[in-house]
Amino acid sequence: MPDARDVTPYDALLLLSFGGPEGPDDVVPFLENVTRGRGIPKERLKEVGQHYFLFGGVSPINDQNRALLDALRKDFADHGLDLPVYWGNRNWAPYLTDTLREMVRDGRRRVLVLATSAYASYSGCRQYREDLAAALAALEAEGLELPKIDKLRHYFNHPGFLEPMIDGVLRSLAELGEDVRDGAHLAFSTHSIPTASADTSGPVEDHGDGGAYVRQHLDVAKLIADAVRERTGVDHPWQLVYQSRSGAPHIPWLEPDICDHLEERHAAGVAAVVIAPIGFVSDHMEVLYDLDTEAKAKAGELGLPMRRSATVGADPRFAAAIRELVVERAAAERGQEVTPCALGALGASHDLCPVGCCPARAPRPAAAGADSTYA
Repeated sequence: MPDARDVTPYDALLLLSFGGPEGPDDVVPFLENVTRGRGIPKERLKEVGQHYFLFGGVSPINDQNRALLDALRKDFADHGLDLPVYWGNRNWAPYLTDTLREMVRDGRRRVLVLATSAYASYSGCRQYREDLAAALAALEAEGLELPKIDKLRHYFNHPGFLEPMIDGVLRSLAELGEDVRDGAHLAFSTHSIPTASADTSGPVEDHGDGGAYVRQHLDVAKLIADAVRERTGVDHPWQLVYQSRSGAPHIPWLEPDICDHLEERHAAGVAAVVIAPIGFVSDHMEVLYDLDTEAKAKAGELGLPMRRSATVGADPRFAAAIRELVVERAAAERGQEVTPCALGALGASHDLCPVGCCPARAPRPAAAGADSTYA
């Protein structure tokens, strides 16, 4: 077993996330960052931004990342890990390039990255790796010494990610009336993506209908449903569903949509539904709006009892899982034999994203993979 406190060769952990506006004046500039290069008019962005304006123009994601940072730092300190934790975003302050510049000036030379996405996909993995490459290119142009960057493996099936979600589903079931609880249907929700992106997600050998993106979510859903059955004695029917579609109508995206699914389940006579947002690390805007606002309204319209279970957020078990992943990866980098911790049928994901993994429509440089532009 590797030393549980030895993180050599790493000298920093970087929490890499999406970012979000923190006030009404931030909403349109934030959306301009998200959609840069797509030619979307500002008036259209103002319409899209209504989701944020309903919540005062503030996305909860930044505060949720601050809570996760606090949880990680506490867990590391409690377990004797001397590893500073930084935070950078793709689309809002603190921006990734600024954070990497700070890390370089602090003398960090070997950085491990935790992305706030647990699954394989272009937007959930490859795009973050492209962001890292772009940030490194900017620092290189400034003449700064570049750190070597690695990325933690996908953690969708780590017990520390699964257990908080299992508990969330159990709590949601307990909140339902006794007359509908045992007949409740479980809807495991994640972000819809174009079917073409799903089909090419993960390593090339995993490509096929739905790719690794769908396979990994189905594995998580089954693990949670099986755990609920073992702990309650009730075998709840379940299905993987999707939300937050944002693409052009003529492009096929993963279905069924959560609201369509609620209508279908109500027509089939289910007693109640528990929605479990397994595709999201925290209760950010897409959870608050698409589930707590739109899906809740649809369930109310149907007269269908519904509860939405919690995401992992800053649960101490998730922080502990990240620590375990850091120690595991550090030991592997030192050449030690490690046994990765993973549940379910798929096993532990790869440490190094292979060539052809989650490809972009247009090839772009990426870091922290077998095809990395930077060593």
